[in-house]
Amino acid sequence: MKYSPEFSVQWLPFTVMVLSISITGTAAGRFDIPRLSPIGGAIIENSDLLSSAAVSDDFQTFYYPQTLDHFNYQPQSYATFQQRYVMNFKYWGGANRSAPIFAYLGAEGPLDGDLAVIGFLIDNAIRFNALLVYIEHRYYGKSIPFGSREEAFKNASTLGYFNSAQAIADYAEIIMHIKKKFNAFYSPVIVIGGSYGGMLASWLRLKYPHVALGALASSAPILYFDKLTPRGAYFSVVTKDFKEASETCYRTIRNSWSVIDKIASQPHGLAILSSKFKTCEPLKDSFELKDKLENMYAGAAQYNSPPTYPVTEVCRGIDGANEKQDILSKIFAGVVAYRGNRSCYINQPTNASETDVGWSWQTCSEMVIPIGIGKNTMFQTAPFDLNGFIQQCVSLYGVPPRPHWVTSYYGGHDIKLILQRFGSNIIFSNGLRDPYSRGGVLEHISESILAIHTVNGSHCLDILPERDSDPEWLVRQRETEVKIIKGWIAHYYADLKAILIKH
Repeated sequence: MKYSPEFSVQWLPFTVMVLSISITGTAAGRFDIPRLSPIGGAIIENSDLLSSAAVSDDFQTFYYPQTLDHFNYQPQSYATFQQRYVMNFKYWGGANRSAPIFAYLGAEGPLDGDLAVIGFLIDNAIRFNALLVYIEHRYYGKSIPFGSREEAFKNASTLGYFNSAQAIADYAEIIMHIKKKFNAFYSPVIVIGGSYGGMLASWLRLKYPHVALGALASSAPILYFDKLTPRGAYFSVVTKDFKEASETCYRTIRNSWSVIDKIASQPHGLAILSSKFKTCEPLKDSFELKDKLENMYAGAAQYNSPPTYPVTEVCRGIDGANEKQDILSKIFAGVVAYRGNRSCYINQPTNASETDVGWSWQTCSEMVIPIGIGKNTMFQTAPFDLNGFIQQCVSLYGVPPRPHWVTSYYGGHDIKLILQRFGSNIIFSNGLRDPYSRGGVLEHISESILAIHTVNGSHCLDILPERDSDPEWLVRQRETEVKIIKGWIAHYYADLKAILIKH
């Protein structure tokens, strides 16, 4: 079959298609890949918080004329676009002292929200006298090629430059530009990222060791590709999180799906379900309701952070309902406990965000993370259907995904055997309550490629801002990461001093 790259679609219809095709699925299997992001819960739902979040005056915005295509020499590859990056010089010890640079690698969303909620850099800037740099991922925020978002997302030909390899090359080029601009040639660089950004941080260290001395990769599921991780692992952890929070809550959720199916099969059943769950629009089928509930439980587990612990909140609502109430009333009580009092729930109409649109392309090209639902969970079985996924992506973009490319380009198979001698200076941090942790590196690979995990941690929790209420295990995790990074930099300075003395 020939796949045409000229599948053209304008911006507004495109966002609708993304939501209807890529984010939903069918009862035959799962097609949607849960978002990878350090930011979760209410912050994601209220995008206004991201755009209006107070950012210190110490942050200065710059733009770099970035190369469109780093990997060939065709004339169009020399085109450039303005890529945004933000810097904070307040704590920097300066180039004369070769003070370090902390570079945050933006992921699948605008940079604005990260400036407000990624705390690891600012919390540790004084300790390291570090220059802080935050770089936006191409095709997100204000870093848009081809002059406009409409042109950039016009078809697969313009989207073809939207991938992780190009993004990592972008980051390397900007970091080298900054070092040259400020004469910081000997300032060691530590790259930091969360989730997909954590993958990028670890891959940049492996691909460009001359650019970054080390990487902190938080909640980076670099092993959730091909068959490196069982496809059902994600929802197994979601189930485990709920079961540990409350056995009765777990059983209620597990038993609710067949009740939804039974009611939906009755005359006016969908109307009954729409009323029961106060949906914003009448339900078209039972899958629509079940899909939203699945995603709610997954989101609560992925971002099950202190002090609120969303899984506990959902279960508190379910278990706290009147014992005489029917099972779906209890489930709805869990929805209300998680999402708060609203006029309607479940299928509230929303505009597709930049992340919805961008992540749809990324998962339909290279980021094929095969997440399905296996047996022995609190959900109905829904395997990941790769053939169906490919067909959906072809129908949307006119090109098929490359499900094996990530492991071909970055590696992953026999990772300990390969990286223990080849790689160095990477921290893979995870919280084991995070469903994505099952695709992360959970064992030390070498003396300097280290796995730091916490039993109770959630997605990217370690790189979020420090709080007085942080539990001791989280404080210790961050202290361990800081100690490791200090060791890397100390060894670097010792090597640098030896070289300078020799010359």
